[in-house]
This record gives sequence, structure tokens and C-alpha cells, in this order.
Amino acid sequence: MGADGPSRGAAGPQPASGGAAFPAFAIIGWRWISRNPASTIAPILLPFIFLYFLKLISPPAYVPLEIVGAILFTTQNIGSWVLGDSASWRLENRMQDVFIASPLSKVRYLFGIAFSNLIPAVPALLVLGGLLALTVAVPPLGWLVLGGVVVVLWILFSAIGLALSSRVRSQREIWPVGNLTFTVIGMLSPLYYPLSILPPWWQAAARFLPTTYAALLVQGELALPGAVPSNLLLDAALLVGLAILGTGIALRLYRWGEEE
Repeated sequence: MGADGPSRGAAGPQPASGGAAFPAFAIIGWRWISRNPASTIAPILLPFIFLYFLKLISPPAYVPLEIVGAILFTTQNIGSWVLGDSASWRLENRMQDVFIASPLSKVRYLFGIAFSNLIPAVPALLVLGGLLALTVAVPPLGWLVLGGVVVVLWILFSAIGLALSSRVRSQREIWPVGNLTFTVIGMLSPLYYPLSILPPWWQAAARFLPTTYAALLVQGELALPGAVPSNLLLDAALLVGLAILGTGIALRLYRWGEEE
């Protein structure tokens, strides 16, 4: 699964056009689960490792906030899997050349490969969502906000992963580039801890990351212990604005054809 596991590149799909593209990519994601059930466990392990150690060293009241962070971190990490799959299809069996020659646009390709990699992450998101429901009462609006944030981050980081995939030059670069990029962004953002406990310079740097506003928005909407009081509408606007900007830049940087 991209940078975090064996690539699916060797069994790359035949390109589809029109309305068949999205279902075709969905089948790819489902076949990966059906053939490799362990792939549904891998996305759960990393956030649960963080949760386990944080539970040992942090106040118990922060547990719901940390679970929300695990949900957002898992969503963000889909970008690393997109990077791995797209880079493997380009480097290993030259599938990108086939996609370019087909009627499939790079925007449709982005959503297709992003959806393909969302499917293996769904079990982890459901488990974490159930754990959140056991630790704190989440109102319907809270679930709606959390779901909206997950969708925004999924699109944004899938686009970032796609852009990075066109820049790696060998299979050996996929794993370090993906893990370094997405893990660093996840650790700099206040996903697993309140923004207020970070040093001032760290808080200032985190304000430039869209995941910061994703965390603040969900933490504030759910009124979680340790959440920084903030303007929810402003945080939502900043999240969406940065996501649109970041997705646009990523698609611009993505090398879809040799002429770009």
C-alpha cells in the first residue's frame, strides 16, 4: 500500500474512461483488501502506538482529543499511500503513460487513486470513530464536522502525494519521501496534543499547516478538554482555503505529461 507496504503497482489497472474510471479504482482498493486482509490492520497500528504511549504519559482527560488526532493522522497518511501507488505505476510498469494516452484527466486520476487508497483506511477510521464514541458524547453536528474535515484532508493530502509521486526518481525514494513528508506534517500539527501546550515558535509554525485548523475545528466543535478556544467559522474557512490552495498547487506541480 504505497510507502507503508507492498505496492500494488505490479498489478496495475487498465485505464478506464468516462464514468467507469471511479468504480474501476474502487475495485482496485477492494481487491487489495480481499487479497491482503492484513492491509486493513496496518493503518490502525501506527496511530494506536501513539495513543498507547500518550495514554501512559498524558492526562486521561486528553484521550478523546488524542483519538481525534489519530483519525486525522490516519486520513493524512492516505497521501503517503497515494504517493507509493502512483510512483510505482509510473516507475515500475509505466502505467502513467497509458493513463496519459487515455481520456482520463489528471483530476479524475487523482480522485480515482485517492478513493482506491481510502478503502483500506476505512476500517481504521471506523475503529477509531467507535473508540471516540466510547470516550465522549459526540453530537450529530460533531460527527458531521469530523466527517467534513476527513474529506477535506483526504483530498488535500492525496493531491500532495500525487504531486510528490511524479518527482521521485526511483523505487527506493518512495518510502523515505512519503514517511518523512507526511509524518513530519502530522507531528508539527497539534493532532495528538493541544496547541496551547506547544512552545510559542512551534504554535506559530503550526498555524501555516492546514491540519492545524482541522484539529482546532474538530476539537473546538466537540469541546474537548485542552482544546484552544477559537472561532470555528474562521478555522473552517482557513482549512478549506488552505486545502484549495494546496490542492491547486499540488496538481500544478504534478507532472502528468512530459510537456509539463
